[in-house]
Amino acid sequence: MHRTYSMRQSRAPTASQIQNPPPPPSSTKSNRLFGKGGFGHALRRNAAGAFGPDLSKKLSQLVKMEKNVMRSMELVAKERMDVAQQLSIWGEAGDEDVSDVTDKLGVLIYEIGELEDQYVDRYDQYRVTMKSIRNIEASVQPSRDRKAKITDQIAHLKYKEPNSPKIVVLEQELVRAEAESLVAEAQLSNITREKIKAAYSYHFDAMREHSEKVAIIAGYGKHLLELIDDTPVTPGETRPAYDGYEASKAIIQDCEDSLTNWVSQNAAVSSKLSTRARTLSTRRRNLIKARAEDSGNGHDLSGQDVPLNDRDQWVSAGEHGGKYEDDEEDDELRGEDEDDIGESEVGLNGESRGRTQEVAA
Repeated sequence: MHRTYSMRQSRAPTASQIQNPPPPPSSTKSNRLFGKGGFGHALRRNAAGAFGPDLSKKLSQLVKMEKNVMRSMELVAKERMDVAQQLSIWGEAGDEDVSDVTDKLGVLIYEIGELEDQYVDRYDQYRVTMKSIRNIEASVQPSRDRKAKITDQIAHLKYKEPNSPKIVVLEQELVRAEAESLVAEAQLSNITREKIKAAYSYHFDAMREHSEKVAIIAGYGKHLLELIDDTPVTPGETRPAYDGYEASKAIIQDCEDSLTNWVSQNAAVSSKLSTRARTLSTRRRNLIKARAEDSGNGHDLSGQDVPLNDRDQWVSAGEHGGKYEDDEEDDELRGEDEDDIGESEVGLNGESRGRTQEVAA
């Protein structure tokens, strides 16, 4: 493939990659006992909600379903690159203009496949951040269970032995359990809001970059098509010699330059709110700000997490230890791979959450 020119030559990082360094390869790209879809997808989806604390089951299922989405996107990326190669192979036997343009179209389509593969890696940032919320939910469950258990014991004793001295002891334990639960629930509430905003910021930023770059490639693909002379000829008539090789190379180079220089600030598509939506949104933001100021500038959560966009903090999936090691297919047999709840990697004190840990980020 790429007989004359290719965008896949060695090149410096794009402006977008410099501004927002890419994460490591997605944790879903290796160690697949069940293949890329079908049975593996169904097993993960159906088993996700069958294990772990009740509080975290629904989010566990969401995280599992997102893994299926990512693996499907990986397959699409690979298939698209194969299609690009086949297009170039097919066009090679055609006339000069058809051969040259289909080869260059193959370059562009191959690039879309590469972008889709990169999109999966950034998509994984979103998924991992949602997993951190799930882990917090799992860590809160024991305090809820303890409070419920003590409450049941008190009710049972009051019914069976109303004068039992154990009732006083249990009531004191219940007070402590309720205090512990209040702290846990408050942290869950705070961290859930913080993390869901971070997770979907990763999600939408990655989606926006991918969509804009695909639109750029589509535009240059249309320019390439103009190089094909589709003027009808009569039988026996010879078409003029093709002289578009330099033009096709220049189009490919322009496309590469556009992709290299793209940054989010220069995005062509912007979301503009209506006057009503803008007014209501501003009112909501001002209300949140006022409440934060009234409560002593709110809760400072900045020290609770290592920034997920710091490339130095990322490690490969294989370096994560414990029950959170990604894609342990033996665990998938039990529906308990890295997305199922074992020992929580997040404590109630908010330390070592998300994709990073104290030693191995």
